[in-house]
Amino acid sequence: METADLYVRNGRIVTAESDFPGGVVVAGGRIVDIVRGNPDRAAREEIDAGGLLVLPGLIDPHVHFSEPGRGHWEGFATGSRAAAAGGITTVVEMPLNASPPTINADALRRKRAAARQSIVDYALWGGLVTDNRSELYDLHAGGVLGFKAFMCAGSFDFPRADDLVLESGMRDIARFGSLLAVHAEDEEMTRRFTADLRRKGRKDRRAWGEARPIAAELAAIASAIALAERTGVRLHIVHVSCAAGIDLISAAKQRGVPVTSETCPHYLFFCEDDLERLGPAAKCAPPLRSSEEVEALWDRVLDGAVDIIASDHSPCLLEEKTAGEADIFDAWGGISGLQSTLPALVTEGVHNRGLSLAALVRMTAANPARIFGLDQRKGSIAVGADADLVIVDPQASFVLQAQDLHYRNRHSAYVGSAMRGVVARTIRHGLTIFNDGKIMDDPPEGEFLPGGGLNTAMSLSPQEGLPSRWA
Repeated sequence: METADLYVRNGRIVTAESDFPGGVVVAGGRIVDIVRGNPDRAAREEIDAGGLLVLPGLIDPHVHFSEPGRGHWEGFATGSRAAAAGGITTVVEMPLNASPPTINADALRRKRAAARQSIVDYALWGGLVTDNRSELYDLHAGGVLGFKAFMCAGSFDFPRADDLVLESGMRDIARFGSLLAVHAEDEEMTRRFTADLRRKGRKDRRAWGEARPIAAELAAIASAIALAERTGVRLHIVHVSCAAGIDLISAAKQRGVPVTSETCPHYLFFCEDDLERLGPAAKCAPPLRSSEEVEALWDRVLDGAVDIIASDHSPCLLEEKTAGEADIFDAWGGISGLQSTLPALVTEGVHNRGLSLAALVRMTAANPARIFGLDQRKGSIAVGADADLVIVDPQASFVLQAQDLHYRNRHSAYVGSAMRGVVARTIRHGLTIFNDGKIMDDPPEGEFLPGGGLNTAMSLSPQEGLPSRWA
């Protein structure tokens, strides 16, 4: 037998289907064998996991790195390092918060150039906005993994898509064989509630949640599902904050609608009382919900009704958060959290509520890989898969400090939280990129993971209908 490049031995191997003592053998950046027990194997490098968990590298399909144009908020260099520190080896980066947003072919080119700073593998979302339907095919042909739309006014430079835009965009996206992710909050309701509160002079932290109630989220989810049912598009509802939202999606699945759900660690780790306690650091959209809603959402997670847990990492400058100290509506509405996803879920899920490790892997690795078409290489510990692994000490405890963060701007709602579950080592393509609290020197560049459209584009000529810019 040939000598392998790497042997990770003496670990507890956990996948979405299995959990056993064993090891992983790697050659050429791929997994070539999985062993049970702790036998000797010839390898140029050996890592003794010491009985700790060995999981497939996590996939976070919902991150905002804000490049090009707003790298001072985060950027691929720092964002990908924070991902590695959190055991995440693949990210899918959102089209908004960059300047320009990724809503046409030129912006996608700029995004891909900026993304070369990443030390983890990455895919990219394209945007569906008011006036870019003619750009959607170019984005698909350029390799975006899917499309993102807002059903309510949100980020600057990224106009919301009303029902007419959504339906026409869905029909195009369905023809491409791609999928659409939506931020589901009802525009009319959130605008009216916000205006009413502002007229009353409300600036307090509780007002943020009152301006964006669960009813507004449910109305938008129901509308998006109805449009998906009519158009046949694959639909993904991002950052669902409430159990009733998951229930709407589950009911649609039973009717045969191709729809999937995503929630975020912050909806499972914090509640609306924490927004009052922590202030603008904990402001997000949809807002944090009541403690009773948090428990109901956990029930759906434990029942297997939630498809994906993703960070919705949404960084900003510190002053854009503290701007909301006097008026919560003035604060940036997003939480920096991708480095904390795994310990948050180990703490609140595995230790406090009995979440199985297999279920954790399913929602943070296997399902994202399957839903976004990466499962031939990602999301599992299997022969032939990329050797993306994370070694985790599930018993180790810590209190998160700002200096522990690898973000460009080291602030987060999670700072000061007591957690259990320490990422000991992160391995991408068989190479260690994070170990013992430190990013390795000169880590290799991450790989771009294109959607199926790029493969189509490479095989077609302009005469066959492909825009020449991607030929």
